[in-house]
Amino acid sequence: MIYVVEDNDAIRETICSYLELADYEVEQFGRVASVVESLAFKTPRLCILDVMLPDGNGFDLAKRIRQANKDIAFLFLTAREAESDRILGLELGAEDYMVKPFSPRELVLRVQAILRRLDVSQGTVGGTSRQWFTEGSTLSLDEMTHTASVNDQELSLTPVEWKILSFLSSHPGQLISRERILGECLNYLHDGSDRTVNTHLKNLRLKLGEGLWIETVRGFGYKWVGEEGR
Repeated sequence: MIYVVEDNDAIRETICSYLELADYEVEQFGRVASVVESLAFKTPRLCILDVMLPDGNGFDLAKRIRQANKDIAFLFLTAREAESDRILGLELGAEDYMVKPFSPRELVLRVQAILRRLDVSQGTVGGTSRQWFTEGSTLSLDEMTHTASVNDQELSLTPVEWKILSFLSSHPGQLISRERILGECLNYLHDGSDRTVNTHLKNLRLKLGEGLWIETVRGFGYKWVGEEGR
């Protein structure tokens, strides 16, 4: 997921079109407030940030994004070409800084390079399988084939159940709200209900069988508690 934050409609639509042609999932925003609101529901891997926005600026927004999740990368895209602005952007932890006017094709290439670096640093390149353990049970997940098995018995999961299982296990020990599960796994930003998430979690737990994989934190959400294989 890539967030594109740009108040110029034509530029924003062009960026999104090129990224979508490169098979990236994109969410677009024209204001700071809508980005902050969306972060509670969906977590992007990368944010492309304009610096000058109607209700704030990209530098301050980058700080807020990092406070929400330090693993989110960002790239500044701006008409401000002063060296001091470039330095500030990089000091804030930006992966890259592009000055308008720019080539959309070059932007896509830079995005691809950033995401490759993230894959290497996060150890997601070269292997798609993960294993988890709890109370004598072994859970194997294959991100390439979207399959899961417990003690070598393949599970029959719906697409949504797979998304929830993959998402929760990718954030071990973290408290994940129902609203975030709705946004990340069911593509609801303001729709849906707790009952929807509860039903999917109930069915998923039945399929996972005995053993505590997912802990319910009453009133807040869920936490993955399986022990990762080494």
